[in-house]
Amino acid sequence: MAKRKFNWKVFGIVMASILLVYLVLALLPRPQSVPQNDFVIQKGTRPLLIAHGGGNREFPDNTLEACYNAYSVDKNVMLEMDVSITKDGVVIMSHDTTLDYRTSARGAIADWNYTDLIAQRVDFSYLNKKQNGQVVEVVKYTDYQGKQVTPLDVEYPEGVQPRDSEIFLATTLEEVLTSFPNNTVNVEIKQSGEIGISALHAVVELLQKHNAFDRVVLASFHTEIYNEMKAMKKSDYPQILCSPEYGGVAGLLITGAIGLDVFYNEPVSVLQIPPEETVAGINLKLNQKWFVDCAHRHNIAVHYWTIDDVEEMKYLASIGADGIMTNLPHTLKDVYDQLYPIA
Repeated sequence: MAKRKFNWKVFGIVMASILLVYLVLALLPRPQSVPQNDFVIQKGTRPLLIAHGGGNREFPDNTLEACYNAYSVDKNVMLEMDVSITKDGVVIMSHDTTLDYRTSARGAIADWNYTDLIAQRVDFSYLNKKQNGQVVEVVKYTDYQGKQVTPLDVEYPEGVQPRDSEIFLATTLEEVLTSFPNNTVNVEIKQSGEIGISALHAVVELLQKHNAFDRVVLASFHTEIYNEMKAMKKSDYPQILCSPEYGGVAGLLITGAIGLDVFYNEPVSVLQIPPEETVAGINLKLNQKWFVDCAHRHNIAVHYWTIDDVEEMKYLASIGADGIMTNLPHTLKDVYDQLYPIA
């Protein structure tokens, strides 16, 4: 039997066709994740100053007092917070789903009533040490200078009085929405499963009550919570603004790297990402200008967390970050004042 010759002509036609399709796809307009996105800043302008937990190296994490401190630094500050729902259905700020690490009380937030948190004057200004899930040392909060602070140390707006002179009380999401009616807010749902979904629905009800959909971004690292956000956005609440979990970020990173992000269609407004992330032993650098530009082609803003180093703040601003999240609002404000002096 005669040996069949390799048909280079056919091979060339196939490869040329694949290349042509690739070039067409690479040049097609990218789908816009949202029609309008005020979180995408104009080139050369100051990125959003985002106070992580209100700026938790200056005042206790996820407290109303920390938010007021951040507001005293920048009246346009974006307030980042974590939330969980209590047994009596109140959405409160808390980085953890338990009270063990950051408060004077113990137990899951879902097992506590908000009314009891207030009645018992539970103090949200601790950084307790834990081992194997148990508190082994009770430690009172101190700021980045090692100083213990009280609510009286906050610079409040005119007409606002401290809630308490000694302790940092539980803070509800509704308090934040009403106390800062003109500020953008990032709300991360910390609880998972059915409790987390209940928390998400309670948050959305608050956004509807206070007409706050256009200034609040919802986020969660739990896939089921993110999927529920998308389902709510697709059905009754198209005005929801959200940030994706890991899969939603990876999708843009991979398709963008190979020029095929025309297929990326997550309905998100903001990517909230660290500068680098290690996945399956692979170090992924997310702090690259091409990636920010890729997100912008989809009308998606890029916010980096959690940045306390001055040089890193400057670098992220230089590659076009739309927002930088920090524990040190005063430090980031000083950097912005150097980079973007006000005439």
